[in-house]
Amino acid sequence: MARYYDVHPDNPQPRAIGQVVDLVRGGGLIAYPTDSCYALGCRLGDEDGLDRIRQIRQLDERHHFTLVCRDFAQLGQFVKVSNSVFRLVKASTPGSYTFILPATREVPRRMLHPRKRTVGVRVPDHTVVQALLAELGEPLVSSTLILPGEEEPMTQGWEIKERLDHLVDAVLDAGECGKEPTTVIDLSEDEPEILRRGAGDTARFE
Repeated sequence: MARYYDVHPDNPQPRAIGQVVDLVRGGGLIAYPTDSCYALGCRLGDEDGLDRIRQIRQLDERHHFTLVCRDFAQLGQFVKVSNSVFRLVKASTPGSYTFILPATREVPRRMLHPRKRTVGVRVPDHTVVQALLAELGEPLVSSTLILPGEEEPMTQGWEIKERLDHLVDAVLDAGECGKEPTTVIDLSEDEPEILRRGAGDTARFE
């Protein structure tokens, strides 16, 4: 049964944040809110956590997992960023974007796209996630919480608790968040490619 944490969206209780981070460090899988919608998250290098996310969402090996980072500096440890890409990403973070970029050696091989050796990265604009990432001290490995056969992401913590109670270890509820997933931009080639139009404005990438 998942633990349920009801936290304030603007001033999340430090004790609750600490307990959730302890769960993640111990190999736990969490559902948490972002500036776009809810996501599933586990610790970097947690192979069991990756497998659980794949099972819940029924994902294949070509799915791009996302490293949710605290800031641009942390993001730069895990992906290779050229000067032109630097300007684009810097201007769009924090925000509701996921960027696909070539991974550095800091990223476990099982997280990478098998052919392109790329990974997703993002810096969310959400107080609760920022508190989690500050306490954790490293990125969260994440995937948007869209269940198999459904087109819309999950946006209510209480509903996630009801439906995924025996599949995740904790639900962090900060109220309803956005109803759209992130906009996904592939910046691994010469020209930006919009893979998914979502909450982030695509104008600067077109």
